[in-house]
Amino acid sequence: MKLSEVKSTLNKLKTIGFQLPNGELVPNHFHVTEVGKITKHFIDCGGTVRHEEVVNFQLWNANDYDHRLHPEKLANIIELSEKVLNIGDLEVEVEYQADTIGKFGLEFNGKHFLLTSKQTDCLAKDNCGIPVEKPKVKLSELNDEPCCSPNGNCC
Repeated sequence: MKLSEVKSTLNKLKTIGFQLPNGELVPNHFHVTEVGKITKHFIDCGGTVRHEEVVNFQLWNANDYDHRLHPEKLANIIELSEKVLNIGDLEVEVEYQADTIGKFGLEFNGKHFLLTSKQTDCLAKDNCGIPVEKPKVKLSELNDEPCCSPNGNCC
């Protein structure tokens, strides 16, 4: 989800909720303790130099049950961050404390922001000799003719 989509969504909400991939909701007394721009400049295992930027939200639970972050407050924090940090319309990544700090993608389901699972990947599979995953096909869709018919092409 891009930052512009988050801002547009916040303008339509009365309350903010975040849902973890397992379906649990982040406690409603969470705080967004950081809004920032994360820049990653790296070399992949194939030797290609890469550069990535994302907007980062850090969610944190405090023992402060009396204060809840409202959509307009988060929108103001985002607006200030855009100006001060020169943040563009980048993809949003969310950090949230689990056993360790978890990094999540972000989507919206019409009611809650969804923290989506992220996966690592090799960006240079062609240079590393990693085979491309074979496509899964249904055998019934391969051929209309029976496999071992006299004019079949299977034997």
